[in-house]
Amino acid sequence: MPSVLVVQHEDECPPALFGDWLTDAGCALEISRPYAGDDLPGLTSYDGVLVLGGPQQAEDDTVAWFGPLKHGLREAHEAGVPTLGICLGHQLIASALGGRVEPNPRGQQLGLLPIGWTAAAAADELTAAVASFRRGVHWNDDVVTRLPEGATVLAETPARELQAARFGARTWGVQLHPEVDEAVLRPWAESDLEAHRLRGVDQETLLRSVAEAAGELTAAWRPLATAWAQIVRSAA
Repeated sequence: MPSVLVVQHEDECPPALFGDWLTDAGCALEISRPYAGDDLPGLTSYDGVLVLGGPQQAEDDTVAWFGPLKHGLREAHEAGVPTLGICLGHQLIASALGGRVEPNPRGQQLGLLPIGWTAAAAADELTAAVASFRRGVHWNDDVVTRLPEGATVLAETPARELQAARFGARTWGVQLHPEVDEAVLRPWAESDLEAHRLRGVDQETLLRSVAEAAGELTAAWRPLATAWAQIVRSAA
């Protein structure tokens, strides 16, 4: 079975559905939780690397494991180890490779948003399977505002906010959260409760919309996990 290192940044940001789909596709997952004291293994000793989301800011140098992780991401990128970042993971890859991550001047992206695939996505090894109309869960304050040299935009919002990118031959990032369901989002909503009250966000309606779209979201994003698992297997 191909080995996949999963880097998790917080208890409330697990691999969830995406982890289940990778396991179903034949991958063996090893989860590293550096925030809880786990040592961060060498990324190039695995067949694939999945970097999850979290509440941290990708360019915050005070997060103890971000420096070693970014170094490892550069090594994995250079070695051609299939690597996928989700939300913060996507931002960390961009930052590690010379891009820039900043607070979104349009504010927090929240809830079910359509994915604006580019023409490049239809020809991409990972996203070709999903490059048609579908919605994805977004829950992020920051966005990649400058791509590293050589990166390709695979999806963006109508306002040109980056939603997905290929950073190299076998390195990708997605700003959306294909891994979450309503249960995963509830603690996030609790953390943002006061800010959402001030903005007039109806959290229960938002969470209910995700719960009601569960079947749609599984159909939309399981193929992404399956495609990435195939890439990992082919590179092993």
